[in-house]
This record gives sequence, structure tokens and C-alpha cells, in this order.
Amino acid sequence: MSFNAKSGASLSSRAARWWWWWRRQPSCAAAAPAWSCFGGSWSRPILDMSYSRHFLDFQGSSIPSSMKKLVVTKLSQNFREAVTLQQDSPVPLPGDGDLLVRNRFVGINASDINYSAGRYDASVKPPFDIGFEGVGEVVALGLSASADYTVGQAVAYVKAGSFAEYTVVPARQAVPLPSVKPEFLTLMVSGATAYLSLKELGDLSEGKKVLVTAAAGGTGQFAVQLAKKAKCHVIGTCSSDEKGGFLKSIGCDRTINYKTENVESVLRKDYPEGVDVVYESVGGKMFDLALNALAIKGRLIVIGFITGYQNPTGFQPIKAELLPAKLLKKSASVQGFFLNHYLSDYKMALQHLLKMYERGDLVCEVDFGDMSPEGKFTGLESVFRAVDYMYMGKNIGKIVVELPHSVNSKL
Repeated sequence: MSFNAKSGASLSSRAARWWWWWRRQPSCAAAAPAWSCFGGSWSRPILDMSYSRHFLDFQGSSIPSSMKKLVVTKLSQNFREAVTLQQDSPVPLPGDGDLLVRNRFVGINASDINYSAGRYDASVKPPFDIGFEGVGEVVALGLSASADYTVGQAVAYVKAGSFAEYTVVPARQAVPLPSVKPEFLTLMVSGATAYLSLKELGDLSEGKKVLVTAAAGGTGQFAVQLAKKAKCHVIGTCSSDEKGGFLKSIGCDRTINYKTENVESVLRKDYPEGVDVVYESVGGKMFDLALNALAIKGRLIVIGFITGYQNPTGFQPIKAELLPAKLLKKSASVQGFFLNHYLSDYKMALQHLLKMYERGDLVCEVDFGDMSPEGKFTGLESVFRAVDYMYMGKNIGKIVVELPHSVNSKL
């Protein structure tokens, strides 16, 4: 027994009441999987036939009763120790204003470890869901949400709990997309962080010298391109010649491979007057180098400090005792940027970035881990490998995990 678009469109109120009554009967709905009552394997459409909350997926795509997802079961900066793959979690039901999204691609962020360590909200205790961003299709939705979205529509979102096969997303937090592409995922956190931080804090203008640390990473790639769009001179640090080649391909004027060059010496020699803006995500010694390299009235924007995230404290030591004197001497500034504090401008930023990408004005480099020892990051099981890959500094661009689905789907 199955439902399709035609049968769904003609579903009568009597049939609806029967379905709702039948689902509530202990002989079938409670005691056994729904479709097993008809002799088949269970694959349930999500439907609340009280009409008030949910719509059935009439696109011919069966929504299972259970799914895989990653859950933080222990607070730790060691992602593998903190996170457990659950094999048979219930697929959640969307509320009136919600979408149920089948995730096709999920993004890996350095801050996933901060989240698993409980550093963002001390009041949140395990178990809790993890993963910040996803791209996929709407497979079910609430009545109010149907005013703006339809089943089968491609969407992206930023919300805790994306490391799952299905995620409930409030419709107001979803971003409609023309198609399901991993490139769109690169913009959700990484691209938006670069755009908003440089726009709000960078004061970019033609001729300014901009240093981007970890420039070939998920967010660094956008900082490089956006600074070039502002007609700045861009310097990017990276860890390999391959990454240096990528940076040059997106417009970086000077690349510094810190494995083969001394960053401090290069900056002192090539930029004796200093750099005007630093987009800093590394922390520790790199932060100290960047601070020393600031020009008069220079600005250092801290968007992260990845070298410290795997430590119990979450930090690498810096020469903080000298910070006030160094800033005063140069009338310089250090400012932090956390995307959650700029959500009022988030959709504007995202729309701007999406238009740039669609016009071909922005490269959105995706790294699926094809060159990693065990190959492409496919399935939730590979999220652990993807996090390791990121902390080894191997990625070029945004690390993305693909979630294939074996269910019969027309989407």
C-alpha cells in the first residue's frame, strides 16, 4: 500500500478520519509497525490527520519511522569520545510552523568540538543533538509552514541537530534554494561569517592590506575573495603548496606556506608598515604574529582559535599581558565576531552571497575528503573522520559530508 500525489490530492475527510483512528489502534499502530499490518516492511508517511499539524509526503518518498543521528552523550573536546551514532532514533514530526528536512549534505565546523564540549551553553547537559547546518529537501511540513514552502523544495538551514538523516527546522529559519547543492552549504556559516565580520568590523577599502589566516579553509576562502572584491591587497597563510595554488586561483596576492616560510619574517620584510586588517581563526602563536603585524589603526578580527579547541581549556596561550601596550602603541583594535550576535543581518548577508555565487562571482570550494585515506565522506559514520581531517589541516575549502538515502524517492 502506498500513497502518491494523485491519491493524496483526492484523500477524503472520511479517509482521513479512518487513517487517524487506525494509527491509534493498539493492534497495529502501537503494537506493530504500521505497514507490517498489511504484510510489508514498515515505511510510514508522516501524517496527522487532525489536519492541524502535518501533511503527508505525497511525492512518493517514504519517510521511515526511525533514522540515524549523532548525539552528544558525554561532554568532551574529544569529538569521538563525546559523540555517539544512534542507529534507530525516531524520525521527528514537524509542528505547525515547521519543516521536516531530509538532509542531503551537512557541514563540518571547527566549533563542532566546542559544542560537544559544552562550551556554548553550560546549562545544556547530554544527551543533545549536534551539527550546525544542513541542505536537503522538505519531505513534510506543518500547516502554517505550507504558506511558504512545499514538499520537495530544496532548503538550507542553520540549526543545532543537523548531524541526522532528518531534522525538524522552523520555517522561519529555513532558506529556500533553487536546488540541492553542497556549494550552498558553504555559505550558511562560513560564508556568512566572513561577509558580516568584514562588513561590520573590517572597514575595507581599496588598497588596504588584509591578512587572512587559514586562508584555504572553509571561511578563509570567502575572506580572501570578499577582500579582493573590495580591491584590497590580500595575504593568506596556508600549510601546503597545493593550498597556495588554490588561494592564487581565487585572487590571493601573496601566499605564505607556514610549513616552509617564516610568517613573521615574511610579514616584516614584505609589509614593513604592517597590515590594515587581519581575519584570524587560528589562535595561539598565529594570533601573536598577527597582532605584531598590525599597521597603525590596524584591526584584528577574531572569528575563532582552532588550535586551542582540542585542549581541555579550549585555548592556546597568547602573550596577553602585552596586548594593551601593543594596541595603544598603534591605536589598533582587536574585536571578536560571533555569528549568533548578528542574526538580524544574517538573511541579507546570505541573499547577497547566494546572488554572488549564482552570478559566478564567488567560488564556493567544497572538500568531500576524496583525498583522505578512507575516501569520500559519505554517511553520518564519516562525520568523525571529517572532524579529524579538519583538525589535521588537510582540507581545501569547506568540509562537507554527503548523506545518501536508500529509500525510494522521486525527490
